[in-house]
Amino acid sequence: MKIWKRAAVGMAAWSLVAAPSLLASTQVQATNPAAAHTASRTSLLDVFVPPVTSPTAESVWTAGQTVEVTWDTADPPQHITNPKGAIYLRKGDRTGPMLDEGFDILKGRQEVVVPDVPPGNDYRIVLFGDSGNFSAPFTITEGPTNS
Repeated sequence: MKIWKRAAVGMAAWSLVAAPSLLASTQVQATNPAAAHTASRTSLLDVFVPPVTSPTAESVWTAGQTVEVTWDTADPPQHITNPKGAIYLRKGDRTGPMLDEGFDILKGRQEVVVPDVPPGNDYRIVLFGDSGNFSAPFTITEGPTNS
């Protein structure tokens, strides 16, 4: 699992570390000296990046169906900057609609209803909390029609 460290001043300074226990010893790298200077005067925050475990590349969802999105919550950092999650559907290079929000990111799962969208095999789930994690591409099919 990857844990990102972020300066409290914003997203200008990011540094990847291997373990969540390195909060105090992680150096912040920035793209410009001003951001590095500002970041060095702020405390670092833990950014939790849990990988999405479902849906998988083999998943086939049907519009209107209730499904469960899951993600790996093993070894979360001690101080998560945003413990509330949001789940979005993504097709191709467009993100939206939002499927759910406001749930505990450490829960590791959330039921959502598959929206009525055009069928396709290039859908992804985007899990937001501290960061945005993508699922593998998966398929959504048409739901039953009301006659």
